Amino acid sequence: MIPERHVAGFREIGEFEPDEAKRMLEFVAETAREAGLEDYRVVVNVGEGAGQTIFHLHWHVLGGRAAGLP
Repeated sequence: MIPERHVAGFREIGEFEPDEAKRMLEFVAETAREAGLEDYRVVVNVGEGAGQTIFHLHWHVLGGRAAGLP
């Protein structure tokens, strides 16, 4: 999921007003719920060393359990 307003990544989350950031996180939760996901992870890669390749803040919503993760 990608916010409409561009920021390069999670490090710049402070550029959003608190209400705007809250709405984004609520949207992530609502979208997962609408997709029928009961158990899921929300992942944000921050920086190249963490695997970030798209420099526009976005969230990955991953359903179920990943192999090898508790």
